[in-house]
Amino acid sequence: MKKVFSLGFVVITLLVFGQTWNTEDEYIQDFAPLAVQEMELFHIPASITLAQGLLETAGGQSRLAQEGKNHFGIKCKEEWTGKTLRHTDDAPNECFRAYDSVEESYRDHSLFLAKRKYYKNLFTLDPKDYKAWAHGLKKAGYATNPQYAPALINKIEKYKLYQFDQTTSADVYALLLNLYPDLNNNKDFMAKLGKEVKEPAPTIHVPYTQGSYAERQEKVEKIREEAQKMTTSEILQKLMVKNHPNGGIKYIVIPQDIDLSYISKKYKISERRLKRINELENTHLKTNDIVFLDTKKSRGNAEYYTAKSGDTMYEIAQKFAIKLKRLYALNRMSEGQQPSASQVIYLKSKKPRS
Repeated sequence: MKKVFSLGFVVITLLVFGQTWNTEDEYIQDFAPLAVQEMELFHIPASITLAQGLLETAGGQSRLAQEGKNHFGIKCKEEWTGKTLRHTDDAPNECFRAYDSVEESYRDHSLFLAKRKYYKNLFTLDPKDYKAWAHGLKKAGYATNPQYAPALINKIEKYKLYQFDQTTSADVYALLLNLYPDLNNNKDFMAKLGKEVKEPAPTIHVPYTQGSYAERQEKVEKIREEAQKMTTSEILQKLMVKNHPNGGIKYIVIPQDIDLSYISKKYKISERRLKRINELENTHLKTNDIVFLDTKKSRGNAEYYTAKSGDTMYEIAQKFAIKLKRLYALNRMSEGQQPSASQVIYLKSKKPRS
């Protein structure tokens, strides 16, 4: 939400924030999945969301983005009750919204457009017509800069952001890999894509004895497995009680397979109660399982969640600290039914009847 920039101000911005095209490429790589997720939920073109983010944050380098995680220059407005950050924009020391995460900023941007009457005409436009959306945003008063719409269109066409209007959450990482082949060497990115960047296996020395190749390999595998295992005592020491964002419910994350009985003894909560709270069918806990120590809620702290390939309703219920039966009811699904990739899962209110 900027005024017209003078040439001098642009030069200062480039010097202070170090904006480069590389910085903007990295911004796209980091936040395109978020923009696509919001597009699926609110029908705002992902290209528009990304272009606004690029402009408003100077490629993620602005003070509002760095200190307040505010990626869209949204000011406090009268209804805002969250965190704030003072920043000079159209006037000195203005009040801007501040967030705990970039995800929260992206969601607030979607809600800001979807719930304000000034922007209602945008949602009558073709969601793939980024030019109409860019001009519509300027006409509705999103920014004071008269060149705001051309600036958005320039970003979209420079980086081919319109391609993200044609994809889904399930395919966005593949699209990013097509646009940025160097991501093949990024372990975190490839993990999100569902592929693995293999590292050399650690060298394991096994005392030589006579025997077949198969027997020697079996010994190697056993030594490797034993080396990676933690003792029960080590597992229990690594446990850390955290407060879930959904109402501060206490929970732990299991670092390695263990039986529920050990958790029961450590936290002095009966196995029966832990099984009921966590809706467990057996007592075998696996690595990265979430275990709640307090009763889960009947609704989530977020409106929606877009299911990923392989997600189960139980995993989603644990992720958002919602009772499983309640989650099924909110989504008008039969118990045992599982979500499909990119399906919108309702977490607070009941899914509308189709």
